[in-house]
Amino acid sequence: MSHILIVEDETIIRSALRRLLERNQYEVSEAGSVQEAQERFSIPSFDLIVSDLRLPGTPGTELIKLAEGTPVLIMTSYASLRSAVDSMKMGAVDYIAKPFDHDEMLQTVARILHDRQQAASAPAEASRSATPVAGKTDDSNNGEIGIIGRCGPMQDLFGKIRKVAPTDSNVLIQGESGTGKELVARALHNLSRRAKAPMISVNCAAIPESLIESELFGHEKGAFTGASAGRAGLVEAADGGTLFLDEIGELPLEAQARLLRVLQEGEIRRVGSTQSQKVDVRLVAATHRDLKTLAKNGQFREDLYYRLHVIALKLPPLRERGADVLEIAKAFLARQSARMATEGLHFSREAEQAVRQYTWPGNVRELENAIERAAILSESEEISAELLGIDIELDPLDEDFDEPGALLGSAVSTSNEPTEDLSLEDYFQHFVLEHQDHMTETELARKLGISRKCLWERRQRLGIPRRKSATAG
Repeated sequence: MSHILIVEDETIIRSALRRLLERNQYEVSEAGSVQEAQERFSIPSFDLIVSDLRLPGTPGTELIKLAEGTPVLIMTSYASLRSAVDSMKMGAVDYIAKPFDHDEMLQTVARILHDRQQAASAPAEASRSATPVAGKTDDSNNGEIGIIGRCGPMQDLFGKIRKVAPTDSNVLIQGESGTGKELVARALHNLSRRAKAPMISVNCAAIPESLIESELFGHEKGAFTGASAGRAGLVEAADGGTLFLDEIGELPLEAQARLLRVLQEGEIRRVGSTQSQKVDVRLVAATHRDLKTLAKNGQFREDLYYRLHVIALKLPPLRERGADVLEIAKAFLARQSARMATEGLHFSREAEQAVRQYTWPGNVRELENAIERAAILSESEEISAELLGIDIELDPLDEDFDEPGALLGSAVSTSNEPTEDLSLEDYFQHFVLEHQDHMTETELARKLGISRKCLWERRQRLGIPRRKSATAG
């Protein structure tokens, strides 16, 4: 069992992270500062150290020296992301932005520990191979991709990822919200020659329009009101690595013009500066919108569209992935079972049928949320169809159900039966509408236990507009 040290001064975050890791079979110790960690523990004895960047007294980066080779994962707020990238240059193995998704944290921890074990058991082989992606290794040899998928469209996608990843070509990932576009971007980065350099992920829709140019390209002191010091941008922070721009269709036209210069000339100019500087970044962009149509309508620069569209990767929606749906559902259930330290959780035959038949408009993210809810509410080891909380009328079960793909083409009809409990979407909508007038987007996301990116995507899917007063934070 791997032993992890958490160094975090905020008790709530520290306790939540400890519970998350312990539910996933890790041994965990904790401290509120670098000094406390030094006094209580032999720091190099741990398998991994997860530390906040900003701590009382000594910063978390000091642990890199004290760890004597033990990997250090830095946690940081979005506002100090550039400092986290600097910490990687000092020797941190990776960083993760707060508030983080639970799955993102678990995948990052698993990847780091896997890398450490590989390096210890086969240093020569480890030095020759690219950093692997944390994920399920299966017969279809997709372990290095880190995405489950046996259907034809996904196998075709995996083949393209392997061909494209080693190049420096720009990539545009297209697909509906919740299909896993960031996982594809992460696979492209981890299988590239840039794998050891940072991958900077930016959700273009989550940054206020007035700040997007400064955040991406940096600014000089006095460039605008409140710019008391010069700051590097996220494009600059990604120098040598990969820049992932999620929901690039939401990028303002002015920022698009600056981004085009990065792609054409390989250089940036900070806001308020007259000097340009060279950067070496590989751009991976993602969108659920039709950029070609937006370009025709003048809402997206046509020249930028063609620059981005060098390689286009299409992620199919979950409803088009056949038997993958049930395999993904079982993987989510196994993960949730490990989190809850509950063995034996499994789907009833009716639940499996429901998973196959439902169209999952929210794609993989909706499937994961439904399974998490069902696992928590279940009073037995068997997950019933009702607990999934989806409105669907099941066909009578018969022996043909056991044949792979037997239900793929079945018509899906919405049940007229009223449900007693609110669905996850109902609860989300109710909570956001009730609290968004007095809470920032960051506070809403934290209370809901999701990332700001996930909050934005659900708003888009459910048609919940952001209040003007809630755009800060």
